[in-house]
Amino acid sequence: MTVPFKIDLAGRVAVVTGGGGVLCSQMARALAENGAKVAILDIKLEAAESVATALRADGFVAKGFAANVLERESLETAAAAVLAQFGPCDLLLNGAGGNHPKGTTTREWLEESDLNDPSLVTFFDLDPKGIEFVFNLNFLGTLMPSQVFARQMLGRKGCSIINVSSMNAFRPLTKIPAYSGAKAAVSNFTQWLAVHFSKVGIRVNALAPGFFLTNQNHQMLVDEATGAFTERARKIIDHTPMGRFGEAEELIGTLLWLACEPASSFVTGIVVPIDGGFSAYSGV
Repeated sequence: MTVPFKIDLAGRVAVVTGGGGVLCSQMARALAENGAKVAILDIKLEAAESVATALRADGFVAKGFAANVLERESLETAAAAVLAQFGPCDLLLNGAGGNHPKGTTTREWLEESDLNDPSLVTFFDLDPKGIEFVFNLNFLGTLMPSQVFARQMLGRKGCSIINVSSMNAFRPLTKIPAYSGAKAAVSNFTQWLAVHFSKVGIRVNALAPGFFLTNQNHQMLVDEATGAFTERARKIIDHTPMGRFGEAEELIGTLLWLACEPASSFVTGIVVPIDGGFSAYSGV
């Protein structure tokens, strides 16, 4: 990965939740390459430490920590460990999130005949527990780390929170109402928290990635047998004016801009689409 430009994060402590994933691991690397001491948080310690080990091998300061973003005690334990080893958090990147099959319909739209087919999951069959899980993971999984780590930011200059929303917050995708609704909540929360923290000097913004291939969506977008794009993947590309999926490193420029206090010191409460034009295109 080539960092598009350099900023000075020397001495700053960056905490990245969901840091073991494809996109967040790349963003963690970018923060480390710009001088930050990076705490990689993930529900799977081995995933977090794998990312941290690779960063340390390249000469950067990083460590993996186990943390469940839906458990306050787990977050408090991780926050105490980060504080002891690196110092107080300056930048929180809330990257943990995801979808679940129980919050997903089989088809894009309902036809009456679907109601007689037990093999299909229609809107009427959606599992409330599955929807609850998706909403909690994305919304509470953003709110709770913010509660825990923002306490370390109070009274200190240049601190900020960067959330990860989604293009689903702008244009809800078919089949995934739980994920779309949860990411819309993340965008709304970003604006709310930016106002709430405006008097204590903590900026709050969000990235809204369009469509990137990750471990979570690979099976839905790529045919495992042939390696070709699925019908859904082709539909996404057809509705993305730039005609392709994004690359993980294409999130980095916006991330570094928002992370850099001199560059974005008067920027708070925004949700930035990084989507190849998807949100601007009506389909015709």
